[in-house]
Amino acid sequence: MDNSQNVGYQAGQAKGQAQEKGNQMMEKAGNAAQSAKETMQEAGQQMQATAQGAADAVKNATGMNK
Repeated sequence: MDNSQNVGYQAGQAKGQAQEKGNQMMEKAGNAAQSAKETMQEAGQQMQATAQGAADAVKNATGMNK
């Protein structure tokens, strides 16, 4: 392999490695986004349950649940 072939080979290797690194970063970003979405959904469900509990407590205290 002469020098120009070696340089071309190394450039191809570097390009492949950069693409793989980019793919890995995109996968990590996707995983982080999914995790954030799930966390927000859980937080929303907890807030909804808390609000429902507070509403029920008011109804119980005022006798509106009967």
